[in-house]
Amino acid sequence: MGKVSFPNSNNPTIAMSAVIYFPEGFDEAGRYPAVVVSHPGGGVKEQTAGTYARKLAEQGFVAIAYDASYQGESGGAPRQLENPYVRTEDVSAAIDHLTTLPYVDQDRIGAMGICAGAGYTANAAIQDRRIKAVGTVSAVNIGSMFRNGWENNVKDIDALPYIVAGSSARTSDAEGGAPATMPLAPLKEEDAPNEELRQAWEYYHTPRAQHPTAPGFATLRSLNQIITYDAYHMAEVYLTQPLQIVAGSVAGSKWMSDDLLGRAASQDKALHIVEGANHMDLYDGPAFVEEAVSVLAPFFRRTLAGGPVAARAAAE
Repeated sequence: MGKVSFPNSNNPTIAMSAVIYFPEGFDEAGRYPAVVVSHPGGGVKEQTAGTYARKLAEQGFVAIAYDASYQGESGGAPRQLENPYVRTEDVSAAIDHLTTLPYVDQDRIGAMGICAGAGYTANAAIQDRRIKAVGTVSAVNIGSMFRNGWENNVKDIDALPYIVAGSSARTSDAEGGAPATMPLAPLKEEDAPNEELRQAWEYYHTPRAQHPTAPGFATLRSLNQIITYDAYHMAEVYLTQPLQIVAGSVAGSKWMSDDLLGRAASQDKALHIVEGANHMDLYDGPAFVEEAVSVLAPFFRRTLAGGPVAARAAAE
């Protein structure tokens, strides 16, 4: 693997930080299929995104995990901004970088994401036809989640106060106040309303997976963009690429994977259920991650066919 930095093509003042993972026996003179892996809201490339990128590289792909703009080791201010439109464009910015690499086949680029990164990946695929195949793990449509709650039991109108809060935060920021923040995962164990979200606290705030560049919160002003965002907007028309969705059978977020499956125009689409897994289990639970990869790797191998990976598939 190799750590890289490249200017974000949407905002060249922002340097994107990423790690590229290479398959065994990598040859720079070769032409490889590549997969962009996007991290969850509040996450960074060293966590679950890096895990999936590494495992895809073990299956013969060039895989890149990157930090979103304003987050991790990537540049941009204010820090921890979670603007879904920017995060969607970050997927395409990573693809822009991949197209400059001589060992990446521009016609065989796929993308996947975990949690909100999965929603951003779906949204990017709707508008970026360079993405030839889409994979999602524990998909979250961040706009739907904030509007309708983790278990889809809140009305849209009840999220209006969040827009008000985001607007007030922007005024405070403009007046020079310290940027207000909001948790993207429970900041304390006792704040978690259920076991699944207790695991979210554990993941981000204990040695399980905590990382110094992933504080687990976002700027409050992000609510202005998040609440009205729909990661699956126009999926019924334009999300035509092959789509492989992976979700846990007991995940509170599963309804957002079901929604993506129903809305996507793809003729080649499937939902794989990992029995007994919740949302967080698919981040780093060894057996659960292995099952997810056992579905995603053959999917990308088939849909990004040709060259080294196709040869591996034929051998199997």
